[in-house]
Amino acid sequence: MTQTFELNINESSRIPKYKQIVDSILGDIAKGNIKVGEKIPSINELSEMCYLSRDTVEKAYKILRDRKTIVSVKGKGYYITRVDKTDKLNICFLVNKASTYKMLIYDSFVNAISPYGHVDMYLYHCDETLFINALERSIGAYDYYVVMSHFRDENSNHVSYTDRVIKILEQIPKDKLIMMDNTKPMIKGEYGTIYQDFKNDIYNALKEAHEKIRKYEKVILVYPNKAVNPYPRRIVHGFQKFCAEFDLDFEILDEIYDDMEFEGHDVYITIQERDLVNLMRQVRKNNLQLGHDIGIISYNETPLKELLGITVITTDFVAMGESAAYMILKNKKEHVKNVFKYIERNSL
Repeated sequence: MTQTFELNINESSRIPKYKQIVDSILGDIAKGNIKVGEKIPSINELSEMCYLSRDTVEKAYKILRDRKTIVSVKGKGYYITRVDKTDKLNICFLVNKASTYKMLIYDSFVNAISPYGHVDMYLYHCDETLFINALERSIGAYDYYVVMSHFRDENSNHVSYTDRVIKILEQIPKDKLIMMDNTKPMIKGEYGTIYQDFKNDIYNALKEAHEKIRKYEKVILVYPNKAVNPYPRRIVHGFQKFCAEFDLDFEILDEIYDDMEFEGHDVYITIQERDLVNLMRQVRKNNLQLGHDIGIISYNETPLKELLGITVITTDFVAMGESAAYMILKNKKEHVKNVFKYIERNSL
């Protein structure tokens, strides 16, 4: 057993004991008290030394193994295997879905943070249980947690958070938490947020486009009600607010149906890519002229939409990722609404 190994456990602290073990060992590594190749106590030894349950020590050692900070050598025990990760920030990044937009956020975050940190991404598909399981396995193993909070309920509707989600988020030290993309849930403490204001973002963007929109007879929002990865209902509320304020005839559809009945001059606002593709296919099939016979506004920018000349209303995904990295690197706890833009092109 190493002679320099000392474990600092605060019995009166509310911090879980397994996390205290992890933090203590990482602290000793950072201070140079424990070096690469040095042996540390076995699970049983540490359990007896500190009057801790074997399960508590085992959980801490699993976190350290997952981080590749320690290695188990059969018949010999546990050894410090590397310290280079302690020279960089270790960041847990939880993403609700692997869409083009979410990957833009992730990529811009990684590009900004990579010289200073290591990022592990966890994909939870808007599933509460997958999200909670991922955090339960990782709490105590990272320096920061970047979380996108989007879930679906039993009726496949979007919810920003649940009681179980709040409970697990409360276990993360607030100085290590960055909430991203969605408005911050009602959890206590000071932590960073970079969010979209889904209701007011679409409302303000459509107001900017009002002079173009008013030339059409009807405004149609294509909002997928039962998507596997649902969208915030606040998008609908912002759309309805805009149409009511300007006394516009409007309709909300679940999807773009095959063989749509195109009547008059309508403008469509699409959210999902497949609805935009289906709409464009039918526009061409019916020889309709974009920006004259029919208008199209698409939610969220992509390079393909720019190439096709599609008008978009969109948040700045790159800026969101960069802002999160900035908060971590500068140790900021700011609440920032991300930039949302109206980009006019030929489809309107």
